[in-house]
Amino acid sequence: MQYKGNFGFFDIAGINTYPLAERSNKVKLADLVTVDKVADINIELPSETCDYIETIARAIISAKQKGSPVIVFTGAHLIKNGMGPLLIDLIDRGLITLLAGNGATAIHDFELAQIGQTSENVPNALSKGHFGMAYEFAYINFALSLGNEMDLGYGESLGKMICDDDFRNEALSKYSKQSSKLKFQNPEVSFIAACHRKKIPLTIHVGIGTDVIDQHESFDGQAKGGCSGRDFLIYTDQVTKLTKGGVVLNIGSAVTGPEVLLKAVSMASNAGFVPRNFVAADFDLRPYEPAQMVDESAPCYYFRDQKSVVTRIPQSFNNSKGYYVQGNQKQTFPLLYKKIIEKL
Repeated sequence: MQYKGNFGFFDIAGINTYPLAERSNKVKLADLVTVDKVADINIELPSETCDYIETIARAIISAKQKGSPVIVFTGAHLIKNGMGPLLIDLIDRGLITLLAGNGATAIHDFELAQIGQTSENVPNALSKGHFGMAYEFAYINFALSLGNEMDLGYGESLGKMICDDDFRNEALSKYSKQSSKLKFQNPEVSFIAACHRKKIPLTIHVGIGTDVIDQHESFDGQAKGGCSGRDFLIYTDQVTKLTKGGVVLNIGSAVTGPEVLLKAVSMASNAGFVPRNFVAADFDLRPYEPAQMVDESAPCYYFRDQKSVVTRIPQSFNNSKGYYVQGNQKQTFPLLYKKIIEKL
């Protein structure tokens, strides 16, 4: 990027990178929760939480039967916690109509697809100036640069980078400054690849300066913003289909997921597509105090996921219901998965 203004401007060309294979990671393929491991998970949750999950599972099956949307926005920790294979199975079964996430969510999945490891050991790397400096993050930037030229979304661009040899080769030939071949060793554990294969929209919602890919010389803010901007409109189009019900899940996204949903439902309503009879559910660890949602002096008032996903949005639309599922994702999400599969 060039800058012609009046202020100091960091020279990103001075950044030094290293191979991703040399990085210390906390999550490996053996840590992933595959479908065959679900039965072995010891789930200890309050009965009320289990009841909420049961209700949400029924709502997802009902939406599937009626052809209504099931929109899932997940933060990065669901992938770091090894739940990607369960998410992929729901995608393969046609139970998710749109999957969304933030930039980190996509990065962790991209790493797993590429080398079968993710979750950088940050304290070990930060003091050395190594955090986020693996060269291979440039491949995401290359995908976005080509995707932006083709007027694609962020999720589509990454899907093509993993699954489409022609797209990947073109991206490398146009943007890579060094001769390199990119191979994805484990695309079967990638939800990006699963969405591409099943032709399900994957939308990635990002900021600038929020992701490690922004630290690299290959970073193109226009490409990142352009691709993610298209994804927002793809997401909003899916929200317009909630006029006859459906399900919206927010899993571990404290700010981005709730805010994207809030803007999308407003836009859909403004255009005449008023959501009705849908179920919204927020999965997180923090306690939930409904009375604090209207008290600006209370800490919980500022928890965007609880205020928007659980209360404000469902209360604004006819016969819609919000649920807060409090608990560790390593238990709540596998239980949701089990309940859904039981009801199929």
